Amino acid sequence: MFLYNPILITNPFRQEQTVQQRNIGTRKVSAIGFGCMSLSHAYGPALDKNAAQRVLHKALDTGYTLLDTAALYGFGANEILLGETLRSRRNEYFLASKCGLFKNSEGKREINGRPEVIKKTCEDSLRRLQTEHIDLYYLHRMDKKVPLEDSVGALSELVTEGKIGLIGLSEVSAETVQKAHAIHPVAALQNEYSLWSRNPEIASLALCEELGIAYVAFSPVARGYLTDLPPLPEQMAEGDIRRGMPRFQDEAYQHNLGLLDRYKELAEQQGCSRAQLALAWLLTRGKHVIPIPAPHPFRIWKKISLPAMFNWIPRLQKNWMHSLTSTLCGGHVISRIPWLRSIRKILARE
Repeated sequence: MFLYNPILITNPFRQEQTVQQRNIGTRKVSAIGFGCMSLSHAYGPALDKNAAQRVLHKALDTGYTLLDTAALYGFGANEILLGETLRSRRNEYFLASKCGLFKNSEGKREINGRPEVIKKTCEDSLRRLQTEHIDLYYLHRMDKKVPLEDSVGALSELVTEGKIGLIGLSEVSAETVQKAHAIHPVAALQNEYSLWSRNPEIASLALCEELGIAYVAFSPVARGYLTDLPPLPEQMAEGDIRRGMPRFQDEAYQHNLGLLDRYKELAEQQGCSRAQLALAWLLTRGKHVIPIPAPHPFRIWKKISLPAMFNWIPRLQKNWMHSLTSTLCGGHVISRIPWLRSIRKILARE
């Protein structure tokens, strides 16, 4: 098995490139991470293995040092892909994976936060990832049938055993973060956060900043909505999870697409792609915020290339943040999900 040094992250390909870094615990990672999920899961058929391997190598070569996966993604297939592809480059990236959400004995997706299941999932993940150590291990979902103390306690024991380095939580409230942090230090919280999913701003974003917890933002370009080529429902493959999301359906999505005119103008004014603008906005929400785009389809790859991204951000006009965030009002994203916040507060004209 490859001997991994959890302190050392080196990549000779990045020496001449400028890539900003942010902290997860005491570890430094690229300020934008790479979400590996869509290589194997969620947005239709998995990418061809050879193509997926090229994408992963390209991610490391262009500056990504945070790779995010989970036992759930492809029911282990995503972890296997990372292990087979990047085993010889293990010292070049910070590895995050997740437990607590996998398939049960019947092969069905199940939330299970029992300590023995968490520990078995970790052992299986280490084997699939072909490593001795996972840098950051999230509880993917909180199991309401299991005391939080038991689930976090199991993760704490994995830290003591050296199998994982840091503990993270995913899709939980600020209150749960506080409770877990009192049991064992929480290094990262992963929730959906983008210009059209603003729930973190209610409480958890500020709490994480106060406690020194990294806020890892998944779906930072709104599952493709905030890119130059927003997805069309009729072109979504079978198995694409967006087909079941109300904000991508029927009249609601047509309305939502109509809200993008001002956003498109703002991107054009800044001379950047819409995806770049969405990611740059997230980077301004706090030094603890780390977006993890999962580019799919991969034709948008060049639009989020890290060297290009960080070389471009300093050229943003000084009034950009105010225009994008503070002066927009009226209207809303149509959805049958009641907690979705107004997008026209972000995307409408002054």
